[in-house]
Amino acid sequence: MAAGETVRNYRAQDFWAAAAVGVFAALVLYFSTNALQHDFNYTGRIASALLHGDLGLRAPPPPWLSEMVPRNGRYYSVFPLGAVLSVAPVALLQEAALIHNFPGRVLAALIAGLCVCFFFKLSSREGQSLGRRILLALFPIFGTWTWCNLGFGGAWQIALGFALLGEVAALYFTLVRSRPFLAGTFFALAFGNRTELLLTLPIYLYLWLPRLPRGDGDAGGLVSATRWFRGQAPNLIRFLIVPATLVLFTACYNFARFHSIFDFGYTHIQNVLQEPWYQHGLFSFHSIPWNAHKMLFEGFGNISQFPYIRPYGFGCSIFLASPFLFLLFREGGKDKLACWAAIGLLTFALWCHGNPGGWQFSYRYATILLPWMFLLLLRNGPAKISAIEGSLFTASIAINAIATYQFLWTNQIQP
Repeated sequence: MAAGETVRNYRAQDFWAAAAVGVFAALVLYFSTNALQHDFNYTGRIASALLHGDLGLRAPPPPWLSEMVPRNGRYYSVFPLGAVLSVAPVALLQEAALIHNFPGRVLAALIAGLCVCFFFKLSSREGQSLGRRILLALFPIFGTWTWCNLGFGGAWQIALGFALLGEVAALYFTLVRSRPFLAGTFFALAFGNRTELLLTLPIYLYLWLPRLPRGDGDAGGLVSATRWFRGQAPNLIRFLIVPATLVLFTACYNFARFHSIFDFGYTHIQNVLQEPWYQHGLFSFHSIPWNAHKMLFEGFGNISQFPYIRPYGFGCSIFLASPFLFLLFREGGKDKLACWAAIGLLTFALWCHGNPGGWQFSYRYATILLPWMFLLLLRNGPAKISAIEGSLFTASIAINAIATYQFLWTNQIQP
């Protein structure tokens, strides 16, 4: 058999394996969750307004949409433009009367399936066994707080899900199948839903671009650098064209609503700055200890009946929610510094936010750290599933299955 045909057969088999794992994940998430917050459809309502040429709602929103901002006869959402555009297909289906309610449960399932598919594909060049690839692909969705939080199906959770999908797909088209335009498009999906992900742009470029060649002496190095830049300029443009366009349109979107390109409207929510956690502003160094405690050290409560543990509804340690994450600290792995740099930058930004995330299981904002954690776990472990990996994965799945059941299907956990 020719080498080219062998490669094609491998790619076809890998594609169908990824599709199968993705469909499995989508079905599991759909049937295991209950979208209790699907009525919090901020982005869907604004997407529908955009179809009619409005940046906001003309009529007052229902009272549970308390984060809508009244201004100049309109009601605006504080979600970034990218989050609104992400659900534009939903608005189109509603406009065509094919659906009526915000399909939070369906969106969550689709996001989960696509994320698992891309996580599986991202591991394709690391020499991993099929079993370990499947385990690691399922882990970010079902072995972490993502399962429960995405299952709520509200605009906040769907935006985090789209951000996760954008990150992992951008990494796939950067590290495995070099497609700069697609990588940039998915990166735009990521930061369009979670603006702080713009902090990782230099790291994506570092991972995607070839290393600068070394020249002989200063003059030789300058010539090599010039040639390298000229050769990479077209790819840089392809990567940046969609993100740059989204940044420009987001700036215009913000200015048209609040007369500032940097104002997303959050401070205009009624009485939000009077809330105790925002006494130093939306972002402050004073918020770091509280966020760090919620993300790393907050424990579980206990109850007298099965399952005998009960997570608090406003945060708990990501390591208690997902013991598999203890394997992050193993030695080895390619691009380890880049992954930890991304985790560090994003964690710092998240910890500076005044509110740790409100009603949630564990620390939902840490969802955007998972693609970088996945790369560390993929590269610092063995090619086949080890006993400790299997045990910690099983424990993580069990903990998150119980939390999903408690939050979404029972009254055991209340605000």
